Amino acid sequence: MSDWPETGDDFFVTQWTKKGWVRGQGVFNDESPCFNKDYTSSVDGMNVPLISHEIGQYAVYPNLREIEKYKGVLDPLNFKAVRADLQEKGLLSKADDYLNASGKLAAILYKEEIERALKTPGFSGFQLLDLHDFPGQGTALVGLLDAFWDSKGIVAAEDFRNFCSPVVPLTRFPKAIYTNNELFEATVEIANYAASDIENKKISWNLFGPGRKSVASGYFDAAHIEKGKNSVIGKISASLNQVTVATCLTLEVAVVETPYKNSWSVWVYPENVAINAGDVCVTDNLEKALSELSKGRKVLLSPPVGALKGIEGKFVPVFWSPIHFPKQAGSMGILCDSGHSALSDFPTENHTDWQWWHLLKNSKTLVVDSIAPVSAIVEHVDNFANNRRLVSVFEATCNGGKLLFSSMDILSEKNRKYPEIRQLLYSLLNYMNSETFKPCSELPKEDLNKLVDSEIHEVKSSSATSIY
Repeated sequence: MSDWPETGDDFFVTQWTKKGWVRGQGVFNDESPCFNKDYTSSVDGMNVPLISHEIGQYAVYPNLREIEKYKGVLDPLNFKAVRADLQEKGLLSKADDYLNASGKLAAILYKEEIERALKTPGFSGFQLLDLHDFPGQGTALVGLLDAFWDSKGIVAAEDFRNFCSPVVPLTRFPKAIYTNNELFEATVEIANYAASDIENKKISWNLFGPGRKSVASGYFDAAHIEKGKNSVIGKISASLNQVTVATCLTLEVAVVETPYKNSWSVWVYPENVAINAGDVCVTDNLEKALSELSKGRKVLLSPPVGALKGIEGKFVPVFWSPIHFPKQAGSMGILCDSGHSALSDFPTENHTDWQWWHLLKNSKTLVVDSIAPVSAIVEHVDNFANNRRLVSVFEATCNGGKLLFSSMDILSEKNRKYPEIRQLLYSLLNYMNSETFKPCSELPKEDLNKLVDSEIHEVKSSSATSIY
């Protein structure tokens, strides 16, 4: 592939042009979440049809239940090796959770990939790689379906068709995270690549919270939506001031009296969240933490990211195959206990979604195989070539006190501007100040020292005193 069509080309199939990417793989880890972008600038001046090449390729953890499907001459030795490795490490019970959490993240990224393509004027199509797994090239498990074209339980067919079908409702809005003193504003569009125009159909929209309790809703009269193009329908605006606690809202847009609908998540946090340390020592300094723990105190420790020993924090999962491309950093997304009391004030599913972007990018992922077992609140799905125990937030008793450790930077001044980071800190402190904060695992202080580079830490740490 060249980066621009050659003279005489009838069409152009590519992942990027000389003006930029035309697929999300080169974008989603580097740009904070936004849903008003497309690839217009990358195709500016293109004079032949362009097809975006091999979009997707987000690795999903192996579905070990697939092993029993092999009844003939093929033997899934790769899956059996992963199963044996998990069994040896005492992690086999997590296999289904690893599949679900990594798969949900892949589906979220596929959705945004496809929608950006549909929003781009001048695009003539896109190629997915792949809707099902490719067993070759060292095991490329990039499918939402398995190698037998069966569902992995990640996304239902009807849900996938909401964003990948002949007619797709689309929206453009600038970010995933809002505070409740803001307006939510979005532009509604309809991509119509069906066989005929859409006539005399209303377009409905609804912004709602849990239990489908509506924050705002409305209709557009759309007398004529032309086939073969993406049409702007209108703009919506909604005040978020009635959202008083951290909430994940859903924006749903539908072509009334048709099967065509689509939806997006929007996270809203209180603008003035009162962060109160209570009787918790909040610090980024290891020595301070150990000293306060020795007094029997509760300590929230979040050292500077640069001082942590661990893996580079990333939002996107490993690409294509961690066997074929073994030097990739990162994991296959988070796996958290969404029902844990520590996350009661931080709405989340058990997998990565867009509200975790700044938290993951400002973090290191800790490898905790060599320390005593800890109680993970936010762990990670390692790529299946390694199957290490990976953690970002954990709790334990330590040095006579009770510890909650975060390798996501939730304390530095530069990150306090992000509502989701403030909200996670608020949620963790509420938990630590409650009677439910009773860590059941014990971490020797020597093991805590293994997670921090003491020489770098002395330079990076902002102070030896509590921050809050």
